[in-house]
Amino acid sequence: MARYLAQIIVMGTQVVGRAFARALRQEYAASQAAAEARGRAGQQSAATSSITGMSLQEAQQILNVSTLSPEEIQAKYEHLFKVNDKTAGGSFYLQSKVVRAKERLEEELCIQSQDDKPKPPPEQKQTAGT
Repeated sequence: MARYLAQIIVMGTQVVGRAFARALRQEYAASQAAAEARGRAGQQSAATSSITGMSLQEAQQILNVSTLSPEEIQAKYEHLFKVNDKTAGGSFYLQSKVVRAKERLEEELCIQSQDDKPKPPPEQKQTAGT
């Protein structure tokens, strides 16, 4: 009886382990496909999400902004920062999330402004004889 119980536990663990590994591979493949679909800016954005620990969508939801306009971001940030001030009975955790969301959105604005700038033409090298 104990032998069968041990076999069931081992098999169950193997099944769960395989399912977890498969789900992890699928999630990784999906994130890679999404990053490739967004192109270079998407790769920078994905890297920024990885570094800051917050996705662009999460930051937009926290500050309740739909477009990336600096004025709207700043206005929402100031309001939510004041509302969540610990001296006003707010939450330090929520206040820190608001700060991180603002930082993430500002990073995204920087990435977009870098992509919008025209790249200078490559310099032509002059030969010694001319």
